[in-house]
Amino acid sequence: MINRLRTTRLGFLIILLILLWAKTEFAYYVDFTLGTSGLLQQIIQLINPLGLSALFLSLALYVKKARPAYITAIVIYLLMTVLVFVNVLYYREFTDFMSVQTMLGVSKVTQGLGTSTINMMIPRDLVYWFDVVLVLLAYLGYGIRNVWRYIHHESLVWPHFGLKVDTKPVTYHLPQAVSLVAVACFGVTMAISELNRPQLLTRNFDHNYTVKYLGLVPFTAYDGFQTARNSQVRASADSADMDKILQYTRSHYAAPNVSYYGTAKGKNVIIIHMESFQQFLIGQKVDGQEVTPFLNSLIKQKDTLSFDNFYHQVGNGKTSDAENMLETSTFGLSSGSLFTALGTDNTFQGAPSLLQQYAGYTSAVFHGGLGTFWNRNNVYKSLGYNYFFDGNFYNHDADTRTAYGIKDKLMFGESIKYMEHLQQPFYAKVITTTNHYPFFITDEDSDFPEANTDDAYIKGYFRTAHYLDQALSEFFAYLKTSGLEKNSIVMLYGDHFGLSDDRNKDLASLLTPDSNPTAAKLTNDATPDDWNAFDNAQLQRVPLIFHMPGLKGGVNHTYGGEIDVLPTLLHLLGVKSNNFVQFGTDLLSPQHDTTIAFRNHDFVTPRYTVLSGVVYDNKTGQIVKLSAADQATIDAKQQHVNQELSLSDTLANKNLLRFYVPKGYTPVNPDQADFSQSLAQMMHVEQEAGKKSTSLFSKNHDQSTVSDFSTDAPEVANDPSALTTYPDKVAGQANGDVKRTTQSSK
Repeated sequence: MINRLRTTRLGFLIILLILLWAKTEFAYYVDFTLGTSGLLQQIIQLINPLGLSALFLSLALYVKKARPAYITAIVIYLLMTVLVFVNVLYYREFTDFMSVQTMLGVSKVTQGLGTSTINMMIPRDLVYWFDVVLVLLAYLGYGIRNVWRYIHHESLVWPHFGLKVDTKPVTYHLPQAVSLVAVACFGVTMAISELNRPQLLTRNFDHNYTVKYLGLVPFTAYDGFQTARNSQVRASADSADMDKILQYTRSHYAAPNVSYYGTAKGKNVIIIHMESFQQFLIGQKVDGQEVTPFLNSLIKQKDTLSFDNFYHQVGNGKTSDAENMLETSTFGLSSGSLFTALGTDNTFQGAPSLLQQYAGYTSAVFHGGLGTFWNRNNVYKSLGYNYFFDGNFYNHDADTRTAYGIKDKLMFGESIKYMEHLQQPFYAKVITTTNHYPFFITDEDSDFPEANTDDAYIKGYFRTAHYLDQALSEFFAYLKTSGLEKNSIVMLYGDHFGLSDDRNKDLASLLTPDSNPTAAKLTNDATPDDWNAFDNAQLQRVPLIFHMPGLKGGVNHTYGGEIDVLPTLLHLLGVKSNNFVQFGTDLLSPQHDTTIAFRNHDFVTPRYTVLSGVVYDNKTGQIVKLSAADQATIDAKQQHVNQELSLSDTLANKNLLRFYVPKGYTPVNPDQADFSQSLAQMMHVEQEAGKKSTSLFSKNHDQSTVSDFSTDAPEVANDPSALTTYPDKVAGQANGDVKRTTQSSK
């Protein structure tokens, strides 16, 4: 066996494959943070470098002549080694993998990596080049010795490392056989990955996920395919396409309600992203206990405006679709996530940049998870955010983490030490993660009773939602005590469903008139036996809540969706939106469009719910037989839904906003942002402003307000230092000393 490895072409390729596999695995476990967990994921990570690597190396077998075949194999091996190594360096700097778009932007790669490559390299990087260095040193040593041999007319000797060039013709069909085995290996990897993480490529949560499941070479190949496809679509675009969209959005515009327009002008905006939080949770009881006692009380306050017929409109992109709609008032894609597929390169006109340029706002996102998840680290730059405080800025001890970030009570508590240094007015988004599938929470964190059901996820859902409600109560208490409440408007929203449709029949028995009269009424007291698609649609409602001292409150029954949030918020802040490209309309406007489009082209109106062409009466939940006039109305609304979804897709896929710049607006240059330096940049701005600083910290006579926050989180009961101190990896930024680095976001 060993002799065949040394003396045959196939053996040489196997040696190269083993070396490449070893280097890749070293990168996986030492330089990358892939979040691998469980035996199955470990197995996938061990086999995923083999398939496509073997396929590319097998190309050398198709070269008939021996020496060119060996050279081809070596060149392919070196190129894949370079691919691994440049990703190691890139990941070390940007905590992400290098996209094909970045590779194609040679000047950006040179600026982003070339000038600091030597500084980024560390001793262990020799592992990636040990074989190359060994070969070069051997040839150098033999070369020096051969000079002496040449002078003395002796035959030259070169190192062969025990290998022998196989000059015999390759066995018939061997190249094809090797290629087929390689493809089969990759197919097995794909199949296992799909079982463990369904819709891996179509939803494409995170580059880390693609590499973890499929490997670095497949990630690069898939990213290259996506880049080529996007480039082809965009190449066909011109300004005439934009004209059609402008015609639609301008005719669809709803003028603001004069009673609300500008009522929050100059106020801070604090957006609380309530993960997987559905409307039926508000008012729900388990064993007589309210799931959300704080939110139940909040919506009853005279300064709180809430919407109880507000729907999520997400597609495969789920959370990222919700964020996209709320930030831009454009829809997610019909398939996959706009953030991951197009977010790095597309032009956006998002809330952060609009508020900065038209109202002087500072903007920041607070999220205790991976910055690369949903490609946020790139998309937030394109949206115009000034700062992004991702997981690197938070304590991640084992008892503080959730699957997608850190526990909500700690998330709010640890965010204060950053938020208080933002220049006011600010636009800040806090992303919660505890109420995320699989909805697990320990008894130490929650003593809320379990619901009477056999479904463990439903039981957990109520418990994690209750925990989030407690976290919100603690944060609102801080806002009041610190004085931040009086100068802020707080907006809370649920991003999408938490419980999928296949669990709703089990849930139905809990939505009784006694435990949840509102949800029971919406579903017409449906039981598990008669639960249907209409009832599923009713549960797609999510909360939308605005709270601000002096705001005209109440429960608003207007029908609307996530696409409508941005124009509503802009008008509350006194910012005109008629020149912006937005598919939603102001929920408070008398001209508001009450037809809610779902991403699959179904829709809801105040009177009807239309699912796959079947029309249900909202009052009875029954399928209705329409008159000719009503059918014509439904057909017109369906055409309207199809049109707005199609236009939004065209806007995104062709990147048409590059052809339109509103008056007074400057397009965002994402390359100017460096989120890894968010703390340093924020502190630098505060220091430079001096007495003119408008941050809460400065207004409080340079005293922190963290002490105004109180929590019962057990993780900080004995040692609350995580709330006041910065993690070691970013602590050096607290002095405001900004490290100058050149970003390569595209």
